[in-house]
Amino acid sequence: MRVEIDEDKCCGAGSCVLSAPDVFDQRDSDGVVVLLMERPGEELREAVEEAAERCPAAAITVLEQ
Repeated sequence: MRVEIDEDKCCGAGSCVLSAPDVFDQRDSDGVVVLLMERPGEELREAVEEAAERCPAAAITVLEQ
């Protein structure tokens, strides 16, 4: 699994951080998502997929690679 983020779409809601704090963080200055782990392990799949589903701006893409 590979994760991509679109910082331009991000609205800073923070739902990704709540769902998968090992994979996502937010910049202090503006709350925009920061990707901590581009290729998280399979044990984080459920949390990452939940983060992508909960993102109100659809700024997270989960790819099978």
